[in-house]
Amino acid sequence: MALFKFTKAILEGEKIKVFNFGKHRRDFTYVDDIVEGVIRVLDQPAQSNPNWSGEKPDPGTSLAPWRVYNIGNNSPVELMDYISAIEEALGIKAEKELLPLQPGDVPDTYADVDDLVKDFDYKPSMGIEEGVKNFVDWYKEYKKNG
Repeated sequence: MALFKFTKAILEGEKIKVFNFGKHRRDFTYVDDIVEGVIRVLDQPAQSNPNWSGEKPDPGTSLAPWRVYNIGNNSPVELMDYISAIEEALGIKAEKELLPLQPGDVPDTYADVDDLVKDFDYKPSMGIEEGVKNFVDWYKEYKKNG
């Protein structure tokens, strides 16, 4: 969402709000990497335990199992570097409004993809510069035709 919001604002000459004075680190994940991860996970559903019994339940297994996988880039990026990649792709410097950390926000996030790698030998890998450039190219075309 930040990429869409920042790109739109920069192109429209508006200030972008940069919380925590830009001292955030975020694990930005390219949409194609997410789609690839979802497809891989869908092709191999969790296995049921045929010996599972409601009379003596085993909390670690089930007749109807499920798994949760974190599909993220696993490579946090400094927010100011992310904004720089957007500026580079647009060829426009952003006007920034540096603000304090928002209540309830955290300075850093990242995806732990260890289970995804172990179970599916998959780790999202799109680099920030290439992913941002791909988005900006798409966005410009979308706005031109929209």
